Amino acid sequence: MRKILHIDMDCFYAAIEERENPDLRGKPVGVGGRSRRGVLTTANYEARKFGCRSAMPVFKALEACPHLVIVPVRFDLYRAESARIRAIFGRFTEMIEPLSLDEAYLDVSHLQSSGAAVAREIRAQIREETGLTASAGIAPNKLLAKIASDWNKPDGQKEVREEDIDDFLRELPVGRLWGIGPKMKARLAQLGIHTCGELRQFDKIQMAKRFGSWGLELHQLCRGIDDRPVRTERIRKSLSSENTFSENIETLAALKPVMLAQLEGVREDLARKHSDRAIRSLVVKLKFADFTRTTAERASPHLDPAIFDELLTEAWTRGANKPVRLLGVGVRFRDPEEKQQLDLF
Repeated sequence: MRKILHIDMDCFYAAIEERENPDLRGKPVGVGGRSRRGVLTTANYEARKFGCRSAMPVFKALEACPHLVIVPVRFDLYRAESARIRAIFGRFTEMIEPLSLDEAYLDVSHLQSSGAAVAREIRAQIREETGLTASAGIAPNKLLAKIASDWNKPDGQKEVREEDIDDFLRELPVGRLWGIGPKMKARLAQLGIHTCGELRQFDKIQMAKRFGSWGLELHQLCRGIDDRPVRTERIRKSLSSENTFSENIETLAALKPVMLAQLEGVREDLARKHSDRAIRSLVVKLKFADFTRTTAERASPHLDPAIFDELLTEAWTRGANKPVRLLGVGVRFRDPEEKQQLDLF
């Protein structure tokens, strides 16, 4: 039987900053850009009580919590701590799939100890050696392990055993399933579906008719079926450059030179780090002053500035000439397997 762990550090960046500066403890802390136009990368639990959260603009976080302490991001420090934690994982298994600096899947199926016992020991070693806390989910697959890791946060763990899956999922809100965002959740609510148990009333054919190919996957997810292996090497799917402006850019003409400069950075990264990857499509993303956003994308195997220019114009037009606060440009890669198949024909 598979034993999969999902280890998730608790407010990782903020916890490191509190450890480095004990005066921050007990105060609401956000890590991110110090300017009001910056964005929080994380917020500690004290700040979350006021509604602060990751990806929230700093000015909105300060409106929600005027005494919020903003600490600048120190990625070098966070990467170093992440490497220490990854080394602890390596004492138990080589099957490690990092999702980010602060979370990972571990396959410990080969160990005789129970998954719950392994998770407790990993969390204890993390606390002892780094002074940080982690939460864990233990389950037969990645889907359930990730859901379970949120169950007893912070500094806790939950196990979902094979015999517990049906009961665990029956009352689980559908919003807990990955891939179900606010729009999909609202769509399901209109059908009277709020829990995985209610969703399981539909068979595969009904799910496919209502939701297409995604419906077939949803049919599996609400039953806790997930055969994905823990992958020790994750394949990068995209490469991009984003710029949040200190002042809104008001015109399309003013955006174009900024985009070309960002595009050069993407070109250099492609040549230096990803020269072996085939490009699937080119992407331009805009976030407007009212925080609405749009993404324009077109299939192309080459980094063509003319296409990026057209995509920027398309995205700008969709915004009805609203001022822009963020511009992103980038590429999506083909999967290596897909490239190999295409090369055969």
